[in-house]
Amino acid sequence: MTKSKSIAQLKALLAAGTLSPAELSALATDPRKGVQKLLQQHEAKLAQQATLQRAFLQRSQLERDLWQQGQLPAGIDEVGRGPLAGPVITCAIILKPSFDLWLVNDSKQLSDQKRRQLYPEILAQAQSVSLGVADNRMIDQLNIYEATRQAMAQAVRALSLVPSTLLVDAMNVPVEIPQQKLIHGDAQSISIAAASIVAKVVRDDLMQLYGRVYPGYDFEHNMGYGTKAHLTGLATLGPTPIHRFSFSPVQKAKS
Repeated sequence: MTKSKSIAQLKALLAAGTLSPAELSALATDPRKGVQKLLQQHEAKLAQQATLQRAFLQRSQLERDLWQQGQLPAGIDEVGRGPLAGPVITCAIILKPSFDLWLVNDSKQLSDQKRRQLYPEILAQAQSVSLGVADNRMIDQLNIYEATRQAMAQAVRALSLVPSTLLVDAMNVPVEIPQQKLIHGDAQSISIAAASIVAKVVRDDLMQLYGRVYPGYDFEHNMGYGTKAHLTGLATLGPTPIHRFSFSPVQKAKS
């Protein structure tokens, strides 16, 4: 009986999910205030999980429809179009139909800690993952939009499996594979969301490394974006070999 158990024991049992429906019902009549607080917290947690699951099912509807049709969709996304320094990193990913990471969402909606927690879990539930890179020289040569497209194509071609369709966030990839261009795609597709998380973690790690190679620009915190610390570094130290010279603030610093 639950009334014979301590609050600490009940907390552990609730966390483990091992209480039967009858035992959960019995908790509602337990007069102890601590037990009632535990029960309220447990019910709130279940409600939150149900909300996350419903949102996940909405974001995964496109993939589930394609999987049911026997298709092999790949999600593609990019990170790093806006910074003044560093590359654009793209990711192409083909998820397993059993993919069940409810928290996978647009990388910008997640904390760095959550992205890093999800990163290895995403890789474990993927059939194939690959990256593409457009460095600052390619960006300066082609322009940021076209360099990003080429990096996306690079990622798609590097996949170990050939996808039947591409799910892309608001862009067109220059490859001969059918594709769906989605506005705010990382909120509509778990594949695009997963790709955004992988690309973000990889690029952040690279920029933190560049922060040690090129001190004075605060790359390890701004990831190459034009923050006050970055612009101060540009003004005092000038551009580095990883800066995008076609971007106006870098051009001004160079001159």
